[in-house]
Amino acid sequence: MQAVRILPDLQFSLLCEDLRQESNGNLIAVGIAHQIVLPQVPITVFRMVILNRWVSGFGQFTECVRIVGPDQTTVLRKYEGKFELNQQVINATKATMVTSFEFKAAGLYNIEVLVDDVLKLRYAIPVVVMPPPAAPPGA
Repeated sequence: MQAVRILPDLQFSLLCEDLRQESNGNLIAVGIAHQIVLPQVPITVFRMVILNRWVSGFGQFTECVRIVGPDQTTVLRKYEGKFELNQQVINATKATMVTSFEFKAAGLYNIEVLVDDVLKLRYAIPVVVMPPPAAPPGA
């Protein structure tokens, strides 16, 4: 009997500053972000990582990660990658490296995660401008 293709579930999606790997293969997510605080805009952020884990699927799939601007419609960046799940006990962890990304304005950005053109998750990432405190007089 031929196995049926099963669309996977998204177990999690994290925005973090960096990703490291231990000697045993486990991943370490560094600086898990719920918002992005910047000293000014426009500004270029040199590295962010979007970490997604897919589970409970069977077959070959295409993951798409999109960063949507504050207008809630403009796709500022789009990343695609393929992965395969061939047993239901197997998972696929995909790391999307976002490099040299320019935030032109503060506001509510969104990250969208799709598999085979099916939206699985959309979550907001507020971008906040917080200038550094002014130096006291005479410092």
